[in-house]
Amino acid sequence: MNFGLSEEQEMIVKTVRDFVETEIYPHENEVERTGIVPRELGENIKSKCIDLGFFACNFPEAVGGAGLDHLTFTLVERELGRGSLGLTVYFGRPSGILMACEGEQRDKYLIPAVRGEKFDALAITEPDAGSDMRGMKCAARPDGTDWVLNGTKHFISHADIADFIIVFAATGEETTFKGPKKKITAFLVDRDTPGFEIRKGYESVSHRGYHNSILTFTDCRLPASQVLGEVHKGFEIANRWLSGTRLTVAATCVGRARRAFDLALAYAAERKQFGKPIGANQGVSFKLADMITEIDAAEWMTLAAAWRLDQGLPSNREISSAKLFATEMLASVTDEAIQIFGGMGLMDDLPLARFWRDARVERIWDGTSEIHRHIISRDLLRPFGA
Repeated sequence: MNFGLSEEQEMIVKTVRDFVETEIYPHENEVERTGIVPRELGENIKSKCIDLGFFACNFPEAVGGAGLDHLTFTLVERELGRGSLGLTVYFGRPSGILMACEGEQRDKYLIPAVRGEKFDALAITEPDAGSDMRGMKCAARPDGTDWVLNGTKHFISHADIADFIIVFAATGEETTFKGPKKKITAFLVDRDTPGFEIRKGYESVSHRGYHNSILTFTDCRLPASQVLGEVHKGFEIANRWLSGTRLTVAATCVGRARRAFDLALAYAAERKQFGKPIGANQGVSFKLADMITEIDAAEWMTLAAAWRLDQGLPSNREISSAKLFATEMLASVTDEAIQIFGGMGLMDDLPLARFWRDARVERIWDGTSEIHRHIISRDLLRPFGA
C-alpha cells in the first residue's frame, strides 16, 4: 500500500473540502434549527456538484460516472463527513447496487441516477427485521407475470427525496441445514406506484435534516421488469454491492472527528486559565494526544480496507473493523472535544453538540457494532472450523 496521495487525489481532497466549507457549512445552523433542507437548496447543491464533475463519482466512466477507485472515493466521503448529512446527501452518490440494472432498467434508473436526474433510496430495514435481513416480513408473491408486494419498511434514509426505492422483499423460502431461510429479491419501485406510500418517519436526534421514512406497500403490483438482478438473489446482490456503504460510514466518521478535533485543538491553544493556555495542562494535552491517535488509526484502517477492495483482496473483515472502530472513535472524540470546551461545548454557538448527537446513530446503522464484532470474529474463527 502506498501511504502517500497522488497529485490527483490531493486535488480531489482539496476540491471537495473547499466545496463543503463554502456550500455546506453556511447552511448547517439553519438546517439544525428547522430540521429541514429546502428542496431548492438541495437542488442547488446538486447542480454545483454536477458542474464540478463529482456527481456519482463512485460510478464507472462507462455509465457516466467519474470512475474513482475505492480509495479515492473513500477520501471524498471523508471530506463530506465534515458537513451536515442532510445537505451533503445532495452531493450525489447513488447506491452502487444500481450497477446490477440490466436492459431497459439502465436507461430508466441507472443512467438518470448517475446524471442526477433521479434520486434513489434503499429499503431493507423493517420494524421486526433490522440486522436480520432473512427475517423480513415484507413479501412479494408472483401473480401471473407480475409481483404483488405487501408489507412495511422503516428507518429508510432520504426516501422523502427519492424518485424510486430499491426494495428488498421475501419471495419464497428454502430449506438449509440451519433450517428454513427466506429467499430475498430486490425490486425497483417508483414513488408514484399505486399501492405504495412514503410516510414521514421518526424524529431523530441524529442528523437533523436527513430524514428517515416509513414505507407501506398494499397490494403494490410490480411487473417482472422491476426485479433488480435475479429472482431470489437479492441477498447475494446486497452482499456484493452494499459493503461499500460501511466504508462510507467509517470515512464520514473520520472526517467529522477531524473537524471536531480541529476545533478542540485551536481552543486548547487559545483558551487561557491560570495564566496559560489550557493545552499546556496534561489533563487537556493528553486528551488531544489520545484523540488524534484514535483518529489516525481509524483513518488508516478505513483507507487500508478501501485499498484492499481496489486490489481485489478479501476485505469483509477489514471493512467491518474500520466501521466498528471509526464509529466508536467518533463517539469518544466528540465527547472529549466537548469536555475540552467545557460548558460552551454544549451550546448551539458551536457544532460540537450536534456532532455528539450525530455520532450516536453511526454505531447502529449499516450494521450495529455488535453485528460487526460478529462478522470479525466469525472471519477469524472460520479457518479453525469454529
